[in-house]
Amino acid sequence: MAKIQIFLCVVCLLCSLILNLLLVSNHMHVGGKWELSWSRKAAEEGEAAAAVACSGHGRAYLDGLVVDGSPVCECNSCFEGPDCSQFSPDCIADVDGGDPLFLEPFWMQNAASSAMLVAGWHRMSYAFNNQSLISQVLENQIRKLHTAVGNAVTQGRFIVFGAGSTQLLNAAVYALSPDNSSAPAKVVAAFPFYPVYQLQTDFFRSKDFQFEGDAYLWENNSDSTSNLIEFVTAPNNPDGQLNKAVLQGPYVKAIHDHAYYWPHFTGIPAPADEDVMVFTLSKLTGHAGTRFGWALTKDEAVYQRMSTYVKLNCLGISRDAQLRAYKLLKVVMEGSGREIFEFGHATMKNRWEKLSSALSVSKRFSIQDIAPQYCTFFQTVRAASPAYAWLRCEREEDKDCYRALKKAGIIGREGTLFGTASSYVRLSLLKTQDDFDMLLHQIKKLVAEKDDTHARSTM
Repeated sequence: MAKIQIFLCVVCLLCSLILNLLLVSNHMHVGGKWELSWSRKAAEEGEAAAAVACSGHGRAYLDGLVVDGSPVCECNSCFEGPDCSQFSPDCIADVDGGDPLFLEPFWMQNAASSAMLVAGWHRMSYAFNNQSLISQVLENQIRKLHTAVGNAVTQGRFIVFGAGSTQLLNAAVYALSPDNSSAPAKVVAAFPFYPVYQLQTDFFRSKDFQFEGDAYLWENNSDSTSNLIEFVTAPNNPDGQLNKAVLQGPYVKAIHDHAYYWPHFTGIPAPADEDVMVFTLSKLTGHAGTRFGWALTKDEAVYQRMSTYVKLNCLGISRDAQLRAYKLLKVVMEGSGREIFEFGHATMKNRWEKLSSALSVSKRFSIQDIAPQYCTFFQTVRAASPAYAWLRCEREEDKDCYRALKKAGIIGREGTLFGTASSYVRLSLLKTQDDFDMLLHQIKKLVAEKDDTHARSTM
């Protein structure tokens, strides 16, 4: 009798388990599709934030302020109010920074394919299962991307991940500096140059390297045994030129900063094929806040030293950042990247042409000349679409160009920060459409006012 009772209990238990499995299966798979369970609340929160329109002049975010249970709009420059609908007529055009927000409309159009929902238990360990700090699928995706775009050789290269290109730039300086040298390596860059090269080199105050200014000053250096590290920026920040290395020789090493070497900003004449090449997600997809970049290196010893730098600095790059980068690059690769690059190039080309046209009616200002170039990615000659306008004030009374523009309601970045004269100012074309529209408005107003003043003075 006892055995029969035990047998019946086992049967009941098995039936209960089978019934629960069937119920779960029916709950999870409705009509052949997976039904949300634990992720439903998070998905609804994301949809709720995305649904806040902010009049097209701002965005609401999941990690932003919440009032009365609803995410609060964070307005673009020159707009305010609960829904960002109120324009500030006395607003200035702030085009100082390099926030690549021009790609935001692209990601809004691709909201579904680029969305992410991360479980609380996702990648809690310091390392991946193979003890690596680098996602293998992300590395593979980066290699596929460069092959599709044709902007860098990846075969036979090692890949290092970093917190944006900023971290990797100094990791490369560290890796290329000689050990136990009697004198520090001299770090140089052709002027005008990206200020972070000097700021970061000076900040760390290493005995192994120090910033020594313009690369052209060392072109005919008589001391052929000096260790030199040259930053080569292509396209260059601030003027968009495809720079080449200035220095040559057995004691010269180069770090090629290719942050802007994408079809958004320049024609791609050929794949970059240098010893150390640095790229960043921010100028590729616009996600500057994700803080993700990568370097391609030929030499294994340089790769190991750069990897050690990153490991000791931050124990690898956030697993969440790597996951987001992987998700975004999968979207970029849809259609071999044509959609995002066509959108990006069309946007930047349009902005460049409008600004050039507005400035062309006045002799008071000039901007850099960038010739059309054949692009192997688009397989055509394409017009200029730089990230920045490198503006020069031509008149003596405007020799402090930054001050002259600021007085007219335009804030750029001073030319002296890039190692050049105060008559230059960098204007960012990367920000939101609202930012660019305000820049264009202020430029047209400035040009018209000066022309009108000049006309009255000659009557």
